[in-house]
Amino acid sequence: MEMNPTALLLDLAAQAQSVSDPDTLRALLSAGHRAWCEGVADVRAGVDRETSSLSDAELTERCAAAGAAWEEGMTRDDALSALAFVTWDAAPAAMACTELEERAARFGVCLLGEEVL
Repeated sequence: MEMNPTALLLDLAAQAQSVSDPDTLRALLSAGHRAWCEGVADVRAGVDRETSSLSDAELTERCAAAGAAWEEGMTRDDALSALAFVTWDAAPAAMACTELEERAARFGVCLLGEEVL
């Protein structure tokens, strides 16, 4: 049975709490990253649907209310992306992903190799 990104991230974060093996943490973190990306894409699609009929002025108000101000020089697409990220960042799934990342980091695990840093 396939889980939605939120359920998967919550599950992965819970699993990570009892794991200290770097390889296992890396696998959990990798799965979490894929779920995070899927979750962001889902939220962005929802934001696009919900705001498609809004005027720029209405979208500006919606962004401001969410804490994702439509700043000068931003395109509508930029504003929609900012709104999606603010919306996603406040979701339990994103918070679970942060917990997973922090747990992995405590054991020196991240998805970027040292040569990238």
